[in-house]
Amino acid sequence: QVQLVESGGGLVQPGGSLKLSCAASGSLFDIATMAWYRSHPVYERELIAAIGSSGQTVYRDSVEGRFTISRNNAKNMLYLQMSSLKPEDTATYYCNAEMFSGGVNYWGNGTLVTVSS
Repeated sequence: QVQLVESGGGLVQPGGSLKLSCAASGSLFDIATMAWYRSHPVYERELIAAIGSSGQTVYRDSVEGRFTISRNNAKNMLYLQMSSLKPEDTATYYCNAEMFSGGVNYWGNGTLVTVSS
């Protein structure tokens, strides 16, 4: 019952910055945690950052200090501000929403980030 649409991906040079956005629609009252994942050659998806309903955040060690996750509940938006980008950050980034009840997760279709000179 939740639809997620990512935007903001593109080509950026190493060391550059990019901001991703995720617009949520549908039954939004039951969203607990929102997160950003990215494609991984082994694990299919890897968690990059997550943010709880009250603003609590967690980050993967490899991105902490470079990426910042935020959400604007009034606008039904999730953001990922990325800086000091590395070629290893190249991936398709996915927006995820976890519901308070049932452990149900919803996914967007992803936005491609390419870090290359």
